[in-house]
Amino acid sequence: MRAEALKGHLDGLLLAVLEAGPAHGYAVVDRLRQASGGAFDLPTGTVYPALHRLEDLGLIAGAWSDGQGRKRRTYQLTTAGQKALTEQRATWETFADAVGAVLGGRQAWIPAT
Repeated sequence: MRAEALKGHLDGLLLAVLEAGPAHGYAVVDRLRQASGGAFDLPTGTVYPALHRLEDLGLIAGAWSDGQGRKRRTYQLTTAGQKALTEQRATWETFADAVGAVLGGRQAWIPAT
């Protein structure tokens, strides 16, 4: 799947794969690919800028570590990132239900406000 198809969803996907624990950039790419059954095989040129943006927002924290003879930046979810992920999951569920209703020809469930 092309990166353009993930616009608006990439940040949530990255937060979700980091929920499993800290990971360096390439491991994040691999987790995303594995979790999606290969559908989200994104280039590092798409993922790394998003990781930097999430770090700037305080949703993930990055730290340099030595691994396999070279330095790597390892990222982990922050408390703010966990909260943002919870909110994005709720938004996604509402959106997915509405799209499913329209494409599936059924009535959408609309949560009480």
